[in-house]
Amino acid sequence: MFSHQKYEKKFYLPPVISYDWVKKESIEKAPVWCSVDLRDGNQALPIPMTLQEKLEMYQMLLEIGFKEIEVAFPAASETDYQFLRTLIENKMIPEDVTIQVITQAREHIICRTFEALDGVPKAIVHLYNSTSEAQRRQVFHKSKEDIKKLAVDGARLFKKLAEKTMGDFYFQYSPESFPGTEVDYALDICNSVLEIWKPTPNHKANINIPTTVENAMPHIYASQLEYINNNLLDRDSVVLSIHPHNDRGCGVCDAEYGILAGAQRVEGTLFGNGERTGNVDLITVAMNLYSQGVDPELNFSNMNQICDTYKRLTKMSISERQPYSGSLVFTAFSGSHQDAISKGMKYREQEKMQKWDVPYIPVDPTDLGRNYETDVIRINSQSGKGGIGYILENAYGIHMPYRMNEEFGYFVKKVSDRDNKELSTEEIYQLFRQQYVEYFPAFQIHSMKVNVEEANEAFLTILQDDKIVCVKGHGTGSLDAISNALKKHFSVEYDLEVYEEHSMGADSSALASAYIGIQKNGKQYWGVGINSDIIKASAFALAIAVNRLLGEFSG
Repeated sequence: MFSHQKYEKKFYLPPVISYDWVKKESIEKAPVWCSVDLRDGNQALPIPMTLQEKLEMYQMLLEIGFKEIEVAFPAASETDYQFLRTLIENKMIPEDVTIQVITQAREHIICRTFEALDGVPKAIVHLYNSTSEAQRRQVFHKSKEDIKKLAVDGARLFKKLAEKTMGDFYFQYSPESFPGTEVDYALDICNSVLEIWKPTPNHKANINIPTTVENAMPHIYASQLEYINNNLLDRDSVVLSIHPHNDRGCGVCDAEYGILAGAQRVEGTLFGNGERTGNVDLITVAMNLYSQGVDPELNFSNMNQICDTYKRLTKMSISERQPYSGSLVFTAFSGSHQDAISKGMKYREQEKMQKWDVPYIPVDPTDLGRNYETDVIRINSQSGKGGIGYILENAYGIHMPYRMNEEFGYFVKKVSDRDNKELSTEEIYQLFRQQYVEYFPAFQIHSMKVNVEEANEAFLTILQDDKIVCVKGHGTGSLDAISNALKKHFSVEYDLEVYEEHSMGADSSALASAYIGIQKNGKQYWGVGINSDIIKASAFALAIAVNRLLGEFSG
């Protein structure tokens, strides 16, 4: 039965609550990042990664810039054990990178872990045991002292085996299931472990506080963490680490609040993969810093490749709306959004802005290897003229007059609505050409000559009803002469209301584009001409507009 009455709050407040973390405005420096994609993420896969797949994932993590990577639970599977040995024996660990392995506080597992580590240049060995009230009572049937003894005995064995094993070892302890643990009790265990390890400022130990099952709002976790931060022994010899999970969907918030509360290190996975609802999404936390002008010390400039590699290796998907990495996170279909983005981008260019500040787009998509044409403004029946005009302008150099843009925008939306689909940039361009560049049901200009010296006399040959017809006209200028020739031949009157032109490139050989709007009985008819000769481009644009007018009147 669906009933909230079967649930109650499970978290514990610290003995002393301080809210100093709340007073901080922002995070000023990136934490140490530790990817656990090869352990916690791998455990969560229905089909765990093979040795080769793990090696490829490891290489990608190095390329992104991780300096700490949890590579294995060596006692959990033969693949993890062999993966660790492969890295060590093939000298695949860069000098500035520290690998991490994890082990439960059980003697035979700890021994197997150090056996797998023999010869490692440098490693963090991560010890954990569950400390929550529920697990003490329901799973272990042990007292607080018994659970504490597991951690202390494990810490002693760590120290003993590290002295016998070749390698430079750093220790880490986690009171697993911390959210369901009395905060002062968790602190007591952590300090008891530190008393055994005796870390120094030059050889620190990690205390890692996980939200194993996220059971409280993020501000509670931050307050718990601040108490731990304020009361740890030998604080200058300890790196305070956090490992947020995402049961309440607050993993990113837990991480950010946790850093404000004193955490110096964050463990997580690239896209939030992990057991149950997963770990904190490190891409989101890192990119949140990036968007505030803080160097995350991780490089996501090739986001598409990172996504593709992750999906291929893990067989997992990435939500289209996943922050920063999802395929649609920068995409605007809404007409009002598209218009604001389009105007914002033009303003940015005009003002030569150095800092990023564009409506609706928190970071520059190109920083992540995305592009504006296919990732930012995309067109469906909900789109507006601003987005459609922006796409044509940026992809093809088409600068439509405002009212023409408006007319074409409605046309494109009708096509999208009729076909019930999103339209690609190429499809929009082809619709534009069909409507305004290649539309000549009544006639087409075959050739033309304008004699400027003789009172702007225009001679046109047009293709009409599969026949070549010669027409001519005079005017105050070249375009006026061409217009008068068409008016006379087709016995039609109209006003030439809009004329705009521009070059479609920077060099002398660039094509010219002309836009013409003619009016009859209060309605406008548009045409576009594209040619290396601006006179010809203008004539072709006028011919399309007249074709549209004639098509309506003949109908």
